[in-house]
Amino acid sequence: MILTQDIEVALIDTVRRVARAEIMPRFRALGPNDIQSKSAPDDLVTEADVRAEAAITAEVHKLLPKALVVGEEAVSADPSVLDGLRDADCAVIIDPVDGTWNFAKGLATFGVILAVTRRGETVFGLLYDPVLDDWVMARRGGGAWYCRPDVPPVRLNIGGDTPQDQAVGFVPLFLFPYETRVQLSGAIPGFRRIWSVRCSCHEYRLLAQGHADFCLSGTLNPWDHAAGALAVEEAGGAVGLLDGAPYMGGMSGSGCLVTARSAETLARTQETFGPLILPF
Repeated sequence: MILTQDIEVALIDTVRRVARAEIMPRFRALGPNDIQSKSAPDDLVTEADVRAEAAITAEVHKLLPKALVVGEEAVSADPSVLDGLRDADCAVIIDPVDGTWNFAKGLATFGVILAVTRRGETVFGLLYDPVLDDWVMARRGGGAWYCRPDVPPVRLNIGGDTPQDQAVGFVPLFLFPYETRVQLSGAIPGFRRIWSVRCSCHEYRLLAQGHADFCLSGTLNPWDHAAGALAVEEAGGAVGLLDGAPYMGGMSGSGCLVTARSAETLARTQETFGPLILPF
């Protein structure tokens, strides 16, 4: 599979167009019947998620007819959709509305995530903000870029290291079991700030732009992480599982992912949180 820049542009245009048609008209305009719960009362899906995923999927099939398409809502309905992800010559992973809880509650911190993988390795990632119509994109070996319409893209370069007592990180405690949350909370005072915006899209955007030092996640959902992890790597950061194993965008299931502004920050984060969580 050869992913040309023309196809990358077409994928970005598709996401922007679908967001304008299916997501933004429903923002702060959802009715009671437009919001449903999935695995838990705060694990939400809206009419915007469903319609946006269907529309993006249809366009991807036109652009990349042989691609395996893995959408969050499709997997929710049929987990077997994930079965071929690691081995697919071309797979497109879609999170149609990342940060659905925020979206459903009227908070403007949500996004669309799209990643393209080749045999489990992410080769292209997109983190799109429908509210401001801007995005972070990354290409394997081609850097990470902040983009806006009609403005030259800006290459992202984070690098460097931050002392732990000055570090800012994202740790979504709600993704961990209660006992693990208690253990994790004991480490929080050792950092400058630990928080979560309940949206992987924006957490990865902030990290790739140098506004945070690390992200720790208690899931390996590929629609949450494949694009963002590539953006962090291509901006000069480092990525790995909490136990020290390497990460690939085609991974799913249990496990904890760490993304960081540098290899030093990655190692220190693994050393700090690993003993508090593993095995998990």
